Amino acid sequence: MSRSQSSVLSSASHASSQRSIPAGIGGALVTLFDRMATWNERRRQRLALEALPDHLLSDIGVSRADASQEADKPFWRG
Repeated sequence: MSRSQSSVLSSASHASSQRSIPAGIGGALVTLFDRMATWNERRRQRLALEALPDHLLSDIGVSRADASQEADKPFWRG
């Protein structure tokens, strides 16, 4: 491994160790955006479930009523 590759790897590991320990206002913002991204993904999955046709819902063991109920949940509920 060349010196440039090892310096890139050490920089990447240093950045990831900094990212895992949020501190101050920056850490609070990172935590907030991560939480909002999780909520957004959960909401997207619920709406996608509702959009599936009935034969696919039955294949995964979910009724149309269950899919609609999931899609109607607020985005922050698990």
